[in-house]
Amino acid sequence: MSGICTEFEMAIRDAEAQPENLASRWGIVAAIHIGPERLQPMISVPEVCAIAGAGLEGDRYCRQQGTFWKKSPANQLTLIEAEALEAAARDYEFEIAALESRRNLLTCGMALNHLVGREFQIGDVRPPGLKLCKPCSTLQKLTGKQVIKALRHRGGLRAEILTSGRIRIGDVISETK
Repeated sequence: MSGICTEFEMAIRDAEAQPENLASRWGIVAAIHIGPERLQPMISVPEVCAIAGAGLEGDRYCRQQGTFWKKSPANQLTLIEAEALEAAARDYEFEIAALESRRNLLTCGMALNHLVGREFQIGDVRPPGLKLCKPCSTLQKLTGKQVIKALRHRGGLRAEILTSGRIRIGDVISETK
């Protein structure tokens, strides 16, 4: 996780030389995960096609098959901060790998809780943050770890996909005005 955050820190230094290129809040996509089958392990991919109104191509929720599937835009895209996983490891003394979090995007540098009720941009894709993605007992069962406690108030964000496009590792995430 920290390798991509180091890249993010370098990007910040580069961007500080050209502040007109940045929104007031921004981060990057550190990893992308899809879960092709319900309750099965997530798979890392370098890029994915986001489909407006549906989800991420190849993900179970895009095919309306996830454990918590219901016709809800809040199931189209989930994000979690690398910093949240690092804090959980520090505070609770066990690691939660990005894949174990079962969130689609691992981000770095963007406070996701602040995006609830706001539109943002990930590469060409425009999602609004709908609500916090709270850790649940299913996640705790699958990981065998006390994730409900460790990820309380930092379990990520649920978002709707408004515009189709590709999301790639390293894409900038920025709040739209």
